[in-house]
Amino acid sequence: MQIAIVLFDRFTALDAVGPYEMLCRIPGAETVFVAQQPGPVRNDCGDLALVAGKGLEEVPTPDIVLVPGGPGQNVQMANETLLDWLRSADASSTWTTSVCTGSLLLAAAGLLKGRRATSHWLAIDKLAMFGAEATGDRVVTDGKFITAAGVASGIDMGLSLVGKVAGDEYAQTVQLATEYDPQPPYDAGSPQKAPAVLVDNLRAKRRLILE
Repeated sequence: MQIAIVLFDRFTALDAVGPYEMLCRIPGAETVFVAQQPGPVRNDCGDLALVAGKGLEEVPTPDIVLVPGGPGQNVQMANETLLDWLRSADASSTWTTSVCTGSLLLAAAGLLKGRRATSHWLAIDKLAMFGAEATGDRVVTDGKFITAAGVASGIDMGLSLVGKVAGDEYAQTVQLATEYDPQPPYDAGSPQKAPAVLVDNLRAKRRLILE
């Protein structure tokens, strides 16, 4: 089983690394970071780089496709090289997945038309532009497509996918081994729970955050 995690300039690190920490533990799986060109790719803060071991053309038929989000996603929505690869890889993949605004790249490639999907809450309204049915759920499965909401939800998506591939007991083992037992110090992780003033402030800064 080959798992391809897509990297692009100004991706959000946890979008890629969170699910990676779950998926890389699937028995017999090969996890590869891919980009248009092999080499280091910097995250949205510019101070962290992950290395793409292979170029897109070197990984034509992965079993699992994972697309992270991040501010750089906006530019990539017009990158036909990447969009064509997503379409081609999806044609033979077992699972096609995304985290955060990575779902917008899948949508721009035409893969989510008529499907339920989610994204970061500041960007979820854009899914409808591509014919997807937007939902605010944290992790959404529609056929072989699994989309996760913002950033940290990618860990949940990754663990959910481990269960689908390797079984519930193995997924629980991964959860225990990684001590994934979230107990956040605040209960403001969604717009439904956060103080209204924080939600309004982030909505006002939406362009700065997403672009």
